[in-house]
Amino acid sequence: MITTSLPETPPDAPPSQTAERQQWMAVLARAAADALRPHCARLPPHTRLRGPEIGLVMLRGRMGGDGAPFNLTEATATRCTVDMAGRMGHATVLGRDMEQAELAAMLDAALQDPALRPALLAAVIAPLAAEQAARRARDARRAEATRVQFFTMATMR
Repeated sequence: MITTSLPETPPDAPPSQTAERQQWMAVLARAAADALRPHCARLPPHTRLRGPEIGLVMLRGRMGGDGAPFNLTEATATRCTVDMAGRMGHATVLGRDMEQAELAAMLDAALQDPALRPALLAAVIAPLAAEQAARRARDARRAEATRVQFFTMATMR
C-alpha cells in the first residue's frame, strides 16, 4: 500500500517556490500521459529512483464538509521518482498509468532546473492548467443545470 504525501522541497526553499511547485505538480498529476509525452522527448536523460509502482491510497472525507474526518474509500494510485541531472522529480497520479507517473516525475525534475523552468511553464503547465480549468468550469455548468431549489418548490404550492 502506498502511503505518501507531497514530496518535500528543500527546507531552505522560499515559500513562493514551494507553492509554485505544488501548483505544477497538481497540474501534472491531472494531465494524461498523451498530453505529457510530446514534451518529455526533448528533456535530458533521467534515472528511475523508485517505481513506477502501483498501490492504494486512502481517501478521506469530512462530515458535512467541515466536520470530523472519516475514511471514505481507497483509490488506486501510481507513484514514481526520477533523478535528472541531480534533481529529483516526484509524481503520484490516480489510477494505474505507469507511463503517466514517470512522465510527470520527469517534468517535475526538469521544472526544478531554473534554465528550463520558464519555457516548460509556458509550453506545458500553462496550457494544461487552462484546459483543466475549462473542463472544471464545463462540469460545474452541467452540474448547475441539474440543481433543485427545494425552498422554491415549497413556496410553489
